[in-house]
Amino acid sequence: MERNYREDQTNEIEALDSIYCGELEVLASEPLHRFKLPIATTDYGLEPTEEEEEVMEGLCCKLVFSYTERYPDTAPLVEIEDPENFRDGYEEGLLENIQETIKENIGIEMIFSLVSSAQEWLNCKYDELKSAADSEKEAALRAKEEEERKKFEGTRVTVESFMNWKTKFELDMGITERKEKILGETRKLTGKELFMQDNTLNESDLKFLMDAGEPIENVRIDETLFQNIEDLELDSEDDDDEDYVPDEK
Repeated sequence: MERNYREDQTNEIEALDSIYCGELEVLASEPLHRFKLPIATTDYGLEPTEEEEEVMEGLCCKLVFSYTERYPDTAPLVEIEDPENFRDGYEEGLLENIQETIKENIGIEMIFSLVSSAQEWLNCKYDELKSAADSEKEAALRAKEEEERKKFEGTRVTVESFMNWKTKFELDMGITERKEKILGETRKLTGKELFMQDNTLNESDLKFLMDAGEPIENVRIDETLFQNIEDLELDSEDDDDEDYVPDEK
């Protein structure tokens, strides 16, 4: 007995209309049925709640089916209309998935199976998008936290870097100059420096001669005695010793 394809197609349309509760839109019934059904992810069209700043837009499209004369023994024609938030390659990928499902269901009414398979494919793609978005948010958050941590951590200090900083700081603040000045003022003067700085030492010798009755005109200074004064090796260690007694060995 030859199969009545027309009757089978009509029966499937009626079943689909009851399953999808009015979502089925019949575009034509002659010479063959042509109709469309929408598919969408669960988050499609949702608004963010008070706790959420934003929600990721869901995926949605409409599948347009056209029966062929010997459907379901031959494949129906399938098109995609009004895709929303699809990425590049999504339409081609969805059609490939539908064609694979058609091959598995040749000979039986398959529209419900095709819609279910397409819906599952769409959900999987949406889950991939959400996972990628979550990963990006986590990476951005880690980068921000790392940036904040570095602000408080500062530059790691080593002995060398600290000494370089200390030297520069003291120069900039004038500390080095003040240290040198104080050191110069407090350093113990040598006998030669005292002699060169204190003129009273010279005057005391002259005064001693004058008190002895020697006229100042007769005082003669042998300058050669002082020409090589810097070459003299004077041992100042004994002078600094509180217990030192001259000529005592």
